Amino acid sequence: MSDARYAVGIDLGTTHCALSSVDLDASEWDEVTQDLMPVPQLTGPGTVAALPLLPSFLYLPHPDEFAVEDLTLPWDDRTDQLLGELARSVGARTPIRLVSSAKSWLCHPGIDRRSSVLPPGAPEDEVSRVSPYQASVRYLEHLRDAWNHAHPEHDLVRQEVTVTVPASFDPAARELTAEAAQTVGFRRLVLLEEPQAALYSWIHDSAGTWRKQVRVGDIILVIDVGGGTTDLSLIAVTARDGALELVRVAVGEHILLGGDNMDLALAHLVGGKLTATGTTLDHWQIQALTHGCRQAKEALLMDPSLEAVPVVVPSRGTRLIRRSLRTELTGGEVTHTLVEGFFPEVPVSARPAARPRAALTKLGLPYAQDAAVTRHLAAFLGMQKGATEDLPGFEPGGGSFLHPTAVLFNGGVFKANLLVERVMKVINDWLATDDAPPARLLAGVDLDLSVARGASYYGYVRRGGGVRIRGGTARSYYVGVESAVPAVPGVEPRIQALCLAPFGMEEGTQAEIPPQEFGLVVSEQVRFRFFGSPVRRDDQVGDLLEDWSAEEIEELEEIEAYLPAETRTPGEIVPVHLRASVTEVGTLLLEAMPLDGPEHWKVEFNVRNPANE
Repeated sequence: MSDARYAVGIDLGTTHCALSSVDLDASEWDEVTQDLMPVPQLTGPGTVAALPLLPSFLYLPHPDEFAVEDLTLPWDDRTDQLLGELARSVGARTPIRLVSSAKSWLCHPGIDRRSSVLPPGAPEDEVSRVSPYQASVRYLEHLRDAWNHAHPEHDLVRQEVTVTVPASFDPAARELTAEAAQTVGFRRLVLLEEPQAALYSWIHDSAGTWRKQVRVGDIILVIDVGGGTTDLSLIAVTARDGALELVRVAVGEHILLGGDNMDLALAHLVGGKLTATGTTLDHWQIQALTHGCRQAKEALLMDPSLEAVPVVVPSRGTRLIRRSLRTELTGGEVTHTLVEGFFPEVPVSARPAARPRAALTKLGLPYAQDAAVTRHLAAFLGMQKGATEDLPGFEPGGGSFLHPTAVLFNGGVFKANLLVERVMKVINDWLATDDAPPARLLAGVDLDLSVARGASYYGYVRRGGGVRIRGGTARSYYVGVESAVPAVPGVEPRIQALCLAPFGMEEGTQAEIPPQEFGLVVSEQVRFRFFGSPVRRDDQVGDLLEDWSAEEIEELEEIEAYLPAETRTPGEIVPVHLRASVTEVGTLLLEAMPLDGPEHWKVEFNVRNPANE
């Protein structure tokens, strides 16, 4: 029996982190209350305050920049790194030392996510860098220590912890997130997709009335636009044994497009006004201007009565105050840039634009090339038009895209009602073209805190205390199997795709691969090629695909590994039996057992070497 007193939910966000808890001793619906814990953090040199959100910013100060007492927390006095509100504000003035968007870097397959690459572009002789993985560990450490300071009798490592991840995170990014959480001591850990967490929060806040707001046959579209990413999910309402049930049926791609892009767009707008006056801004001043525009944007959107908000651009020189540049951002500029630039009215047939890329590029995040969220949404709904065909209570769709019947918004971007109104108008215009009824708006979600609150409620649900969203894997996953063919100059052996985990395979389950002739190369460096599909829902474990289109299946990050075998010769091909499983935290594991020996190899979707047991 677990001795955990609380189910704790952690939103490890791109721009903010939050922490919420549910008392597991609660037994009745009206007793299940979520306690959002304000997070103590430095808000100024020597000043600690508890704020609802912990900004996901890590600042790497110069050794002489702060005194020890300036950076002392109730539980820590380290001076080499600071995070939270002070890190964000100081970093706005000195962005060369600021780590941001670590979560987006954590899912970047083009880099070694354990290497010290952040802040990108910072001179190595001036700034000690950190890895995306290390930054994630630091945020979790701060949340752990803050919780333990507030709950000395209930250490967080003994509680049931749920950490949220984007639904579109690939298996490697999920594994790295889980490893970061385990590094800080979380052993009773599960991962939960952020759109599901937002829906759990909405269910809890409805106080049991959610069943009156949705019905069998509903398709709930969750649109989550946060600071750095856009996450799209579809959740269907079905029935089982006479009761309503929720099933996550589709997730979109990982789209690096969000509030950060909007802030940068505003910075370029304001920078253009300064350029018109003869002022030239360098790269770091543009970054500082971006932070200033974010603050101005939030003020203008929260208070429509404001006509304009001043924006200050710091100088790179020593006489900061005297040489600072001042301009302003108007409400009209914000409205036009955000609405028309990021949420334009487009037809449902629209697709994200792709431009030819330069052959050489600097190391950076793989941002979306098209800034229009509505075009990405149109592509997602078009791709998923058959997602509900096999569900009971759903009629085969005859339109050009899957028709959502209800929409749930999440993410701080949608604090601006004009953006919610624009997206609802675009969706309902699309539905009207297919003679479908308009979608309903599911309101009442706290856009900043719903993910953390939903994650803590999910911990209660896992105890059997409420409705659970059935999901499993968001894609079907495959491993490449190389064909045994004679060598031909210039022609690589053909690759087949072996299905390891079908769409919707539940966490904590495993599947034996039906007997087939597979050989595993041991005692030399090899590579595993993995593939994923968001649309192939009929493939089963053990299916071996000969051909597929690029729209159906995409290749994921490959894993290079050395599989040790003391009793085997280097390069020996060992006949093996395969088993695939989805772990409790939602990561994929492939096991290989030889037919003629005791060895046991494990290969996970991560960046570590597989273990030989």
